[in-house]
Amino acid sequence: MIRDEELAQRRAALRALLAKPLLTVENDADKLVLVRRHLAELRDWLSRETGWRLLADAEAARLFKTAPALHDATHPARGRAKEPFGRRRYVVLCLALAVLERADAQTTLGRLAEEVLDATAGPELGVAFTLDSRAERADLVAVVRTLLDWGALRRVAGDEDAYLSATGDVLYDVRRSVLATLLAPARGPSTINATAFEERLAELTAEPVADTDDLRNQAMRRRLTRRLLEDPVVYYDDLDEAERAYLVSQRQAITRRIEEATGLLPEIRAEGIAMVDPDDELTDVRMPEQRTDGHVTLLVAEHLAVHGETSTDELRAFVRRAAADHTTFWRKGVTEPGADEELLAVALDRLVALRLAEIHPDRVRGLPAIARYALDKPTIREPGKARR
Repeated sequence: MIRDEELAQRRAALRALLAKPLLTVENDADKLVLVRRHLAELRDWLSRETGWRLLADAEAARLFKTAPALHDATHPARGRAKEPFGRRRYVVLCLALAVLERADAQTTLGRLAEEVLDATAGPELGVAFTLDSRAERADLVAVVRTLLDWGALRRVAGDEDAYLSATGDVLYDVRRSVLATLLAPARGPSTINATAFEERLAELTAEPVADTDDLRNQAMRRRLTRRLLEDPVVYYDDLDEAERAYLVSQRQAITRRIEEATGLLPEIRAEGIAMVDPDDELTDVRMPEQRTDGHVTLLVAEHLAVHGETSTDELRAFVRRAAADHTTFWRKGVTEPGADEELLAVALDRLVALRLAEIHPDRVRGLPAIARYALDKPTIREPGKARR
């Protein structure tokens, strides 16, 4: 019984880290306790199966993940209102981190805004940021609230809404121990010599090249395990020949280890593998969801599951018909001109993020996993006949 309880706690700790790679004592006290209690076992599993590092102390636990793909923009950072970060907001976030790294133990939102503004003066950033508009101040506030959620800042007095309306300021403690863990490169930025962004990014994330068969197989297993943990679906067609052969031959062993450690269940199909979470916790994008956007997404998924590939114009027409059919239950304005484009964009963003669809110029193609949303034809029984 004790052994089962320990395994359950270890699984809960690993799931907590996978869902939120930065746990702090203020926001995640119980989960942090679990991670620290099973730190040695967690580090051993993560190092062996994924190559990820795990640091933990009394203040925070940080899992240093590596992104499976550097150009996947389907899972952006999001503010508290769930709006995705755009380019300007990402730039402000990076500049705010640079400013806070040199800041005193306490700072104010006004002072942070001035220093970020000074840092944007260089023409090489390619982003205009003046704080003259409410939208730009809202970008800064969204960044600060993200840092609050991460635990890099701690609010002492004031409220960000007062800053937005230019009626007050906010005082923060700067938590350097958390700030120091936010950057997760494979190598130190100061060791990079490249100047072009793409080259710098490649060097920042490059891992050592294995020089023996055993090390190459280990590196391949780690890459595949990461993808199975991070990606909604791993399609064989997206892998190179060596990765595909390795995953086909080792899929039972790899998925079994993931299942034992995390509770994720393997769904193995001819086209690939998905690790499914029966508790629906380890995802930032859910399918299906309630309300208008969730219903539209489900209807579009069903349409693509039946038709496979269709034009964007046809999908917009489909959404317009669905809006007319469900206008009583959906939010106001869904039948107004242009509403179909907004509804379809939200649905496609979600389907692409879940690896259920891909967008081509003027066309959308359903990917194999979308078949689970196809509806079977109803079976109509004559009255009085028993079901066999």
